[in-house]
Amino acid sequence: MQMQHYLQQFQEQVHRRTGELALCDYLGATYTYGEVAQNMARIHTLFRGIGIRKGDKISLVGRNSARWATFFLAINTYEAVVVPILPIFTPEGTMQLVNHSDSVLLITDADLWKTLDQNKLPRLRAVLDAQEDRLLWAVPEIQFTWGQREQLFLDAYPHGFNPLTVSYHQHLDQLAIINYTSGTSGDPKGVMLSFGAMSDIVDYCQKRIYDKPDTILSMLPLAHIYGLAMEFIYPCCTGFTIWFLGKTPSPSLLTKACKEIKPRLMITVPLVMEKVYNNLIRPVLNSRAGKLMSSLPGVRLSFYKSVGEKVMAEFGGRLSTIIIGGAPLSWKVESAFRKIGLPYAVGYGMTEACPLLAFEMPETFVAGSCGKPIHEIKIDSSDPERVPGEILSRGPNITLGYYKNPEADAAARTPDGWFRTGDLGVMDEDGNIFIRGRIKALILSASGQNIYPEEVEQVLSRNPMVEESLVLDRDGKIVALVYPRANSVAGTSEDQQAAIAGEIRDRANAHLPKFSQVFYVELVDVPFERTAKGTVKRHLYK
Repeated sequence: MQMQHYLQQFQEQVHRRTGELALCDYLGATYTYGEVAQNMARIHTLFRGIGIRKGDKISLVGRNSARWATFFLAINTYEAVVVPILPIFTPEGTMQLVNHSDSVLLITDADLWKTLDQNKLPRLRAVLDAQEDRLLWAVPEIQFTWGQREQLFLDAYPHGFNPLTVSYHQHLDQLAIINYTSGTSGDPKGVMLSFGAMSDIVDYCQKRIYDKPDTILSMLPLAHIYGLAMEFIYPCCTGFTIWFLGKTPSPSLLTKACKEIKPRLMITVPLVMEKVYNNLIRPVLNSRAGKLMSSLPGVRLSFYKSVGEKVMAEFGGRLSTIIIGGAPLSWKVESAFRKIGLPYAVGYGMTEACPLLAFEMPETFVAGSCGKPIHEIKIDSSDPERVPGEILSRGPNITLGYYKNPEADAAARTPDGWFRTGDLGVMDEDGNIFIRGRIKALILSASGQNIYPEEVEQVLSRNPMVEESLVLDRDGKIVALVYPRANSVAGTSEDQQAAIAGEIRDRANAHLPKFSQVFYVELVDVPFERTAKGTVKRHLYK
């Protein structure tokens, strides 16, 4: 069966589910599929009025909301190019990306616009408020057109707007999105994704995950391709009602929202699920009663099952799948999830793959892996099952390249057309992929052994005194920065903390080969800085 364009699928949902809820702000405004289509049509008439052309770049910077999502769809269906930018970037970083992308229009939150300098954004012709119907800045001719926008809409639809007549374009090969992987200085890497790449991911998710209208809670940044594709585009094209939480949730907010919304799917990152583990699961498993019940062969399974049922009830009681991606999941957290029977799976992907490279449903997911390839993957190794090598991929979901960055394009592909992920891994005989780390994070020992920091961190994380850790190479020695659990160091002296650090090191080294053993542990008093998708910013730590 031929893959459908995702905008055609969205169009069908507008026709079939006109009066059903589509995009909703949690505790805020709600819009049906018909209302979304009408709001998109209003944006289209405004775009035409101010001279936006097909292929023009439009930057979208703001917090998650139904209006943000509507603007995205309006830009997409107009055949302009969306440039979603994370609102957490510095003003300088944001302005650099707006300029680098050649954006002629900026849609952003009013408070974010106040931090930017219009004089440093020479290509911009207007700035629209992402959260309210408001013009924040524009050249004079656009200011005039803005005042005429309602008349423009009435002129375009003299007999009234009818959502049953909407028809969107079907160009699969056309550029749809430029997604920047960071907002730091240097040569920006704007990942160019086609309509076909997004359509491929929607098609895969409908065939392998879930393909009926339902409900989902969106909590990930929409400006990151993981949240954009998995929590917004795929559900929207499938007829879901999407509730935008608007921020990364605390466990209490997450469970409160889930109990009200009762989502079918949960798309999330390890950082969120580790909070769930620490707040809902670990206290029960580590309690005196929990330890007793889990030690009794005749009671253990029913105890674990009851814990799992309580957790699922906290999530609204209707979850069929919890998809975790964006960063590695701690092994102790994953082990606990398996014990209590959570229907979870850990996927693998990257912005350049829009975002999926590998996935497997919970019932066939292998613990410790990140699923099976969704298209072609090979391991660049003499022994792919045992010796880690770079993970190479190709398929219709892979990026068209990096915007205005031919050097990055050339470096990202092999001569025979495989995309270099920069990740190291192995693949077992059944096709399950196991990540062993990033090539840049790889440490080469004095004896020539490859040391994968993530593997050492997994061992460290098994210690109940360790909240999180980061393994580094300092002058040829393996050093672990450890952020301890508060109750492990509260009220302790410097000497006692030194003893705790030594104990953490010794317990880890007891389970590590000699060449990757930790030389010393350094306790840190604040959590590590992370990217929007939950990955630790390793480059900040030396």
